Amino acid sequence: MSAHPEKKEKIAVVLFNMGGPDSLKAVKPFLFNLFYDPAIIALKNPLRWLVAKSISGKRGPIAREIYQKIGGKSPILEQTRDQAKALEQKLNQDENSEYRCFIAMRYWHPFARETVKQVQAYEPDRIVLLPLYPHYSITTVGSSLINWDKTARAMGLDIPYRAIREYPEVEGYLAAHTDLIEKARSELTDPDNFRILYSAHGLPEKIIEAGDPYRDQVEQNCRALQERLGHPDHVVCYQSRSGPLKWIEPYTEDEIKRAGADQKSVIIVPIAFVSEHSETLVELDMEYRELAAESGVKDYIRVAAIGCHDSFITALSKLTKEAFQ
Repeated sequence: MSAHPEKKEKIAVVLFNMGGPDSLKAVKPFLFNLFYDPAIIALKNPLRWLVAKSISGKRGPIAREIYQKIGGKSPILEQTRDQAKALEQKLNQDENSEYRCFIAMRYWHPFARETVKQVQAYEPDRIVLLPLYPHYSITTVGSSLINWDKTARAMGLDIPYRAIREYPEVEGYLAAHTDLIEKARSELTDPDNFRILYSAHGLPEKIIEAGDPYRDQVEQNCRALQERLGHPDHVVCYQSRSGPLKWIEPYTEDEIKRAGADQKSVIIVPIAFVSEHSETLVELDMEYRELAAESGVKDYIRVAAIGCHDSFITALSKLTKEAFQ
């Protein structure tokens, strides 16, 4: 018999998210990185570079004002670190393997190249790529996977990996949302007269028309939640549009006005965000709350992003463990 116990298999789990500026100085370069992504602006260089430069220059001051309202930076990295820590603890309850979670952001630090280095130093046997976007879009999950792949190859990271592409109907993910929506429901002054608005980040219509499955998956996700909640009055809508292109409808602000006209209370669910962003903390909590008051919405209750909800972390852990099956 060998004196050495079996060596545990080491698995690196890389969490993807978009990232966000970590200071007001970082706002403009963050925006440049975002609009320089060919998955966002499908132009050839040098044109894409010029467009990204122009948009980030114009939008910089407006975006800085937005981040100033929430402490001068995006909360996304701290929240993703909390999720990574919770997931690592959950995964390491498994005695047979050792898991370590890493974070790779798309448009601000830590970038993929920084994370590839950390993963190389860890020397895992296998890698699982886990986007913190529940719905697949080329602009989010697709862009992160392409960028990781390119960076990993260039840096010589040659370890077997699996990528999780989407999970709009995974059990624990739905359970976390259902739980938070039920809690919000208990805060209503009139629990019978309300409308649920599932507000997802919008996309230009032409991206959907080119075959992107994002909208279908968001709707599928909301249908699955509705089956659990059994509240017929609900709408899937889209927020955060910008620029001159036509974006997918209905728009969240139009649905808030309509709920006001119908004398309804609103429970608003940030369905495409698993952590708080400027889109939830400023757009939903400040701008849309004000719009709701002006529009005559009775109660306006915003459901928290699912963050480290235990059911969600359990779902991520299950997805990670099943990735190689």
